[in-house]
Amino acid sequence: MSYKENTMIANYHAHTPLCRHATGALTDYVENAISRGLEVFGFSDHAPQWFPGKYYSHMRMYPHQLQEYCQQVRQLAHTYKEKIQIPLGLEAEYYPQIFPRLLQEARDAGIEYFLLGQHWVGNEENEPYAGDANNSESLLQRYCTQVADALQTGVFSYIAHPDLIHFRGDPKIYDRHMRWLCREAKAADTPLELNFLGMVNNRHYPTDAFWKIAGEEGCSVVFGIDAHHPDHMLDLQVERSAIRMAERFGLKVVPTVSLRKIG
Repeated sequence: MSYKENTMIANYHAHTPLCRHATGALTDYVENAISRGLEVFGFSDHAPQWFPGKYYSHMRMYPHQLQEYCQQVRQLAHTYKEKIQIPLGLEAEYYPQIFPRLLQEARDAGIEYFLLGQHWVGNEENEPYAGDANNSESLLQRYCTQVADALQTGVFSYIAHPDLIHFRGDPKIYDRHMRWLCREAKAADTPLELNFLGMVNNRHYPTDAFWKIAGEEGCSVVFGIDAHHPDHMLDLQVERSAIRMAERFGLKVVPTVSLRKIG
């Protein structure tokens, strides 16, 4: 399939103001998705987490807001059902000790899919942010292991920004661990997301070193807008940049993803 034929028709990665760092009306996200020509537009806001003690995250909805989020997305799905599919998802970290609670709460709320977005190594309360520059092989290995362990749960539809980990040490060390992770993702039949927001905001990802490995390992790749504002839905230039990157590294881009049930 050529990339012209593989024009983006689905996006599963979009946020809402409930996460406290996205902005804009949800209807504007959907209207812009329709204007762009998408057939599927999934909301996958940052999942609430039931942390022990009094800690609350600064970048996700509070637990008591999960029902509000679900109601908002379901109403949009009903309103726009003749124009576009709007599945109800969450972007979640895998924190092993508290993951069972999140999974149960999400099932009870009727969440339809999870994306794996591992922003922290270990947990976010008192351990490192994966996106901070570091030279630690131990941290890189822990990140890869945590992501691979998450895949073994069988509930994540794809890995969002898998190259978020910002390792700046020996390239051979990076290659060894990330190549292992790519093989684990392929074995689990789990696509990797080439993240548009990283391009829009000139972040350290998407990184050539990772996507070269992903291409060599034959991993499936999905484009993800990671929309935090309705205007992100209309930025076609970043899609062109993603297509050029995919062509450069021979990536196997898939137009849609089979959403894995969490129930």
